[in-house]
Amino acid sequence: MNLILLTLAFLTPQPSTETVWPLEPRPRVVHGFELPAKPWLPGHRGVDLAGSPGQPVRAATAGTITYAGQLAGRGVVVVTTGARRTTYEPIVPAVAVGAAVTPGTVIGRLSAAGSHCAPATCLHWGLLQGKQYLNPLTLLPDRPVRLLPLSAASPQPPLSAVPAWAQPEAPAGSDPPQPEVRSELSGSPPSPRGERTAAAVVGAAAVLTIAGGLMIRRH
Repeated sequence: MNLILLTLAFLTPQPSTETVWPLEPRPRVVHGFELPAKPWLPGHRGVDLAGSPGQPVRAATAGTITYAGQLAGRGVVVVTTGARRTTYEPIVPAVAVGAAVTPGTVIGRLSAAGSHCAPATCLHWGLLQGKQYLNPLTLLPDRPVRLLPLSAASPQPPLSAVPAWAQPEAPAGSDPPQPEVRSELSGSPPSPRGERTAAAVVGAAAVLTIAGGLMIRRH
């Protein structure tokens, strides 16, 4: 009895947790996932995979077909697994609603009509968990890694190029530097030699004045 049960267990298909690329061979990612900051803002709620018209499109995960038909002028197929849904567009559906699929099952053919990459052809692959859009590449065990270029540290601009509101403030309690003011009426302080010369001139003028007075009296 136990041997029979063990044999049946091996023969019964087990639910697959494997995830595969929806296009073969492994496609190039033309446009990555870009979730907008707000639901109403523009973004890219999925990834675009380079393909060719008529190329087979495969279910990336196991699940049930919950939609297969036209939507906004494009062929769309939705595979649902619990609260998770994967979407594929634009494709010509080859499955019907209610069909069970496993990873790699052909669900349609890639269409050029309504392509996100027009005039080129690509598959728009999406992932939702409930109402939340997610990056479908996270389902793949060998998802591509996108590296960003390292940017050198930006040089600090001169203080004169920095706006006033961004310049560092002086420490508290310190007096701001005062501009140097030069009066046009102020001159260099008189030297002792200059003072003696002025006194001699005044003395000579006084002597001449007295002498002139005496000469006037004689006449």
